[in-house]
Amino acid sequence: MERWQYQTVQFEATGFMGGIINLDNFQGELNQLGSEGWELVTCFDTNMNQGQSRYVIAVFKRKIG
Repeated sequence: MERWQYQTVQFEATGFMGGIINLDNFQGELNQLGSEGWELVTCFDTNMNQGQSRYVIAVFKRKIG
C-alpha cells in the first residue's frame, strides 16, 4: 500500500479585496518543493468576507519511503 506525506504552504494575498500574490515567490516555492519530491495536489484561497481573499493555500504530497 502506498503511503503519503502531506504539506501545506500559505501565501498571503494582498491588494484591495485581496487575491494578488507575488508570483515570483509562489513559483519559486513550487519549484523548490518540486525539487524535494513534493507534488502540488490543489490550491485554494481563503475567503474572509464579502469575497475578500486573505491567503492562498497550496497542498502538496509525496510518497513515504
